Amino acid sequence: MARDYYATLGVSKDASDQEIKRAYRKKARELHPDVAPDREDEFKEVKTAYEVLSDPEKRRIVDAGGDPMAGPRAGGFGGFGGGGGFGDVFEAFFGNGGGFGGGGFGSSRGPRSRVQPGEPALVGVKLDLEECAKGVNKEITVDTAILCDACKGSGSNGDSKPVTCDTCKGAGEIQSVQRSFLGQVMTVRECPTCHGVGEVIPDPCHKCGGDGRVRSRRTLTVRIPAGVESGMRVRLSGQGEVGPGGGPAGDLYVEVTERPHDVFVRDKDDLHCTVKVPMVDAALGAEFDVQTILGDEVTVTIAPGTQPGQVVKLRGHGMPHVSSGVRGTLHVHLDVVVPTRLDNAQTEVLKQYKKVANEEIEVVNSSAAAAPGGLFSRLRNAFAGK
Repeated sequence: MARDYYATLGVSKDASDQEIKRAYRKKARELHPDVAPDREDEFKEVKTAYEVLSDPEKRRIVDAGGDPMAGPRAGGFGGFGGGGGFGDVFEAFFGNGGGFGGGGFGSSRGPRSRVQPGEPALVGVKLDLEECAKGVNKEITVDTAILCDACKGSGSNGDSKPVTCDTCKGAGEIQSVQRSFLGQVMTVRECPTCHGVGEVIPDPCHKCGGDGRVRSRRTLTVRIPAGVESGMRVRLSGQGEVGPGGGPAGDLYVEVTERPHDVFVRDKDDLHCTVKVPMVDAALGAEFDVQTILGDEVTVTIAPGTQPGQVVKLRGHGMPHVSSGVRGTLHVHLDVVVPTRLDNAQTEVLKQYKKVANEEIEVVNSSAAAAPGGLFSRLRNAFAGK
């Protein structure tokens, strides 16, 4: 069974590189053998977890359910040798290098591989609200690094091969002695000639210049699920940038931006719209149909005496949830419209109503107008014949 490296460091599976690093430093300080000699095994597990999760390729294996550290391991923990030596522990206490170079007290990590995993890529896509509601297949254009078809990722021209770097003699790093408050300290830095690889390509590929990859623009079709909203991302595994030396490609993330809608305003899975209701329909009650975001029609019933600003809630007619598919609520805001122009017949009818209602204009404060005995309340009662 694969070990839970995230639990060992006490971080979530979506933790950032900085969060993982902070968690490692904290636990390394607590469990270091000089501080807690009886917890050396825990210290080893924490170091191993950080070694795995700080490596993009190893972390990808963990996220896929595997264990990159299963089987024999080179280097090991004994004597702080190999990968993850005393320099890492020093860094946990004093920060990145602590002024002693990336390798700590003369510890040698050796040359790194020319083949490195690729970086993730991000592209944006704009969608109408209807597309967010229904889901859509969308064509996107991506400008990323792809494998060089001339050298197939080797970086060499023709049959030429990499040779050992003369500057570092294949070590990938340069060591030097410097004086500090601790005395003479051996510092290690990356070789400027081979950039830590330990080899150079004397005859690099003419197309990619030895990088093993080239830039290319390509078109992909991505399936956007129903219910997405602005800021959400769809992940396309292995569709990002090819790594240096033809390394495995990173992931491509498609980030959604939602365009404003002419009718609906979105609030997560709920939708809001405003409907203008004639004064007579608000007084007597009415029914009318509205078209939902998915194109179907739903009947809205308003009760007699409906007031301006009242809201009718239609559950199950909002946006579908991106995971469950359950639809939210459609909130229909009622805007009661008072006519501004009347013909002779309409004017006469309203005059007759005024005689029957026997109402007069009254100046009230804002709180009294909304009270049960206020103007709007009396108007509703008059229309209802009370």
